[in-house]
Amino acid sequence: MLIRFGFEIVVDCPVPVPMLLALSTHSEFGGRLIGADYVRSTAHTAPTTYLDGYGNWITRVVADQGTTTFWSDCVAEVSEAPDNVPHHAIQHRIEDLPDATLKFLTASRYCDSDSLGNFAWANFGQVPEGWARVAAISTFVHNHVTFGYKFGRPDKTARDVLEEKSGVCRDFAHLGVSLCRAMNIPARYASGYLGDIGVPDAGFDDFCAWFEVYLGGAWHTVDARYNTPRIGRILMVRGADAADVAMITSFGAYELSSFRVWTTELDDGLGDAEVMALLESLPRPRPGGPDFGLAVPGAVRLT
Repeated sequence: MLIRFGFEIVVDCPVPVPMLLALSTHSEFGGRLIGADYVRSTAHTAPTTYLDGYGNWITRVVADQGTTTFWSDCVAEVSEAPDNVPHHAIQHRIEDLPDATLKFLTASRYCDSDSLGNFAWANFGQVPEGWARVAAISTFVHNHVTFGYKFGRPDKTARDVLEEKSGVCRDFAHLGVSLCRAMNIPARYASGYLGDIGVPDAGFDDFCAWFEVYLGGAWHTVDARYNTPRIGRILMVRGADAADVAMITSFGAYELSSFRVWTTELDDGLGDAEVMALLESLPRPRPGGPDFGLAVPGAVRLT
């Protein structure tokens, strides 16, 4: 399956503003890229990149005084299969977990799992360990939380989501992560592109957040917002929570004046040369997207 994906972000700054952008495909993304997925910029200072401790490609850039545009446009060849459902994946004892997974058992800035232990054990303690317990947590979050862009805010923790019963994609993921960690299941935050492939068309494209759990010796995708396997997921970032992978981390004030994302399935019969020719022009914006409002210093994009 071929998927064209990318974004265009326009910011206005009163003075030059250093920024960190987490807007590239992850270093462990398993698909084949046709073209180049990196952040382009109209800024006078050329962007540079580095790999962080979670395997995310981070772009360093200084946005100009006035208007700066960031964009990327690429095509990924990915499997047509939906997310894997590991029905028989076991839950490991703490003492048997790999060292690298242990950091995903403890509380983090937005995943305050230490305050959700009593709730988690009371509601999921009788569910069999392993995938059945994770599935029960995902179903609970899916049914408990109402999605809406108006419910998003940058300081919202998992406990806030549980109590307010509303949020955006990242809030579904944070609550799922926190409940899993409270049940001694390693869980980490993830986000990327997820187009309307195999599901009704929402009318606009956006980034999406989900989470991953470690069971049966491997990491598995869990999407509490949709609570069903999806097709065409393109991983951008992973971390303990959204604080590790803010799409824009700014060191100064800026206004987000335009934001659009595209995730479009292409004809599988296209050859690489035809795809490269297609990438010579940006897609047209799709109407009907949400109002993303104003970005502030250090803002985390609410997905």
